[in-house]
Amino acid sequence: MTSVRVRFSPAPTGYLHVGGARTALFNWLYARHVEGTFVLRVEDTDLERSSAESVEQIKSVLRWLGLNWDEGPYIQSAHADRHREAASGLVASGHAYECTCTKDELDLRLDAQRAAGLPPGYDGHCRDLTDAERSERRAEGRPVTIRFRTPDDGLSTFADVVRGEVSVEWKNVRDFVLIRPDGSPIFYLANAVDDLDSGITHVIRGEDLVDTTHRVLAIRRALGATEVPVYAHCPLILGPGGHKLSKRFGAVSIEEYRDAGYLPEALVNFLALLGWGTSDGEEVMDTAELIRRFDIVDINKSPAAFDTKKLEWMNGEHIRRLALDDLIERVRPFAIERFGDGVDEDRLRAGVGLGHLRATTLVQLAEQCGFLFVDDATMEIDDESWDRLVGHPTARELLDAASAHLDACDWTIEGVDLRPVVEHVGEKPRRAMHVFYTAIEGKAAGLPLWESIVLLGRDAVLARLRRARTRLD
Repeated sequence: MTSVRVRFSPAPTGYLHVGGARTALFNWLYARHVEGTFVLRVEDTDLERSSAESVEQIKSVLRWLGLNWDEGPYIQSAHADRHREAASGLVASGHAYECTCTKDELDLRLDAQRAAGLPPGYDGHCRDLTDAERSERRAEGRPVTIRFRTPDDGLSTFADVVRGEVSVEWKNVRDFVLIRPDGSPIFYLANAVDDLDSGITHVIRGEDLVDTTHRVLAIRRALGATEVPVYAHCPLILGPGGHKLSKRFGAVSIEEYRDAGYLPEALVNFLALLGWGTSDGEEVMDTAELIRRFDIVDINKSPAAFDTKKLEWMNGEHIRRLALDDLIERVRPFAIERFGDGVDEDRLRAGVGLGHLRATTLVQLAEQCGFLFVDDATMEIDDESWDRLVGHPTARELLDAASAHLDACDWTIEGVDLRPVVEHVGEKPRRAMHVFYTAIEGKAAGLPLWESIVLLGRDAVLARLRRARTRLD
C-alpha cells in the first residue's frame, strides 16, 4: 500500500476556528494512526485577503494543540508559476481556453439568464472562438481569463469514505476560471496541481467543499493523472438547536479557548468527538489513545453539535488527570496575569490542590485562588455575592458567631467547621454558607471553605469576617 500522505491546507484569511482546527486534527490523527505524513500547506490564492499574520497564527495554534507537521508549511502562492504552466498545458491540450469577456458583459448575460429563469453560470461565450478572433480581442485590451472546459453531458462521480458515492451532472457545472486576468491561479487549479505534485493520497476536509471536488478531479484527469485520492468529507459543526455556529457557540479563534484556560489536550479530545466517536462510547481520551483508535471510516455523516457545557466538563476531566506540579505550572501564568507579585507559591500550590477537583478551566482555578493573594483590608467582594449576603436575614448573627468561634477554636479542619455555629443561630448550613464564603473568599462559592480558612490563618480570617460585619452596618 502506498504510504499515506495527508495535508491540512487552510486559507490565511483570518483566525483558525474550531472547524479548521478539527480538519487539521482529523488529518493529523489519521496520519499518526497509519504512520503516514502530515503536510501543512497554506492556500493563499486569495491574495487580497491573505496575510503573513494569519500564517503565523495558524502555525501557533497547531503548535499549541500539539499537531506537529512533517512537511511545510508550503506557501501555495510560491508555486504560482507551476500553476500557470499547468494552465497553459491545459489550453494546449484543449481542456481549457482563453476567455476575454469583460465583467460588465458577464454581468449583463447573468442578468439575462436570471430574467429568463435559467440557472446562472458562464454561458461558454468564448469557448469556440478562432485563434484570429482571440488575437483580435486581446488586441482590444480585453482581460484574458483561462477557463476550464467542462463536459457537456454525463456525470462526475467520486467515492467518499463518509458520504458514499457523490455525483453531479456536468450540465450543471459551467466552465470555471483557472487563471484570473491578473495571472493569479484560482483555488481549483492550485489545489489539483499541488496535491499531484506533493503526492497527497487522502483528502480529509469539511463537507462544504464537496462540490469543489468534481472540478479538482476534472483538472487532475486533464493533466493526465490516473490515480484518485481517497476523499473523506466531514460533517458540519453546528451550534445548539442545529443553528450555524456563532460567537457565543464555537465560532471563535482557538486562541480564545487557550486564553480562557482550556487545556490543549482537552480541546483536542473535544474536537475529535465532533463528527467521530468510538464504538464503546468512551469520551475522555488522551492524544495517544485518540491516535490509536481514530480511523476515517468511523467519521459520522450527520452534523456535529458544539456543546460548550460538554467542553467545560471535558476540560475539567483533563485538569484532574494532570499531576499537581504540571497543573500548577499551567495555572501560574493566569494567576500572575491577574494578581501580579501577590502570588505566593506555597498558597498557589495549596489553592490549586484544593480547587482542581471542582474547576473546569485554568482561569477559573486561578480566580478561585485569588482570595489567597490579596490584602485582607482591600479584598474585593463580588457585587452579586454581597447583595445576596445583605439580603440574608441573619447575616449579622452568623458573622458575629463565626468570629467568636474562630477566635477560640482549634485551628484544624475539624476545629474551624462552622456548621455547629450555623445551627446554633437557627439556620440551615445549605442556606447560610454563602455568607461565610462571601466574607472570607469574596464570592458566594469557591474553594472548600474549612481548608481555605485554615490556609489563610486565624488573623486573616477574623479580619475579613469583621470587615464584612462592619460593612453591613
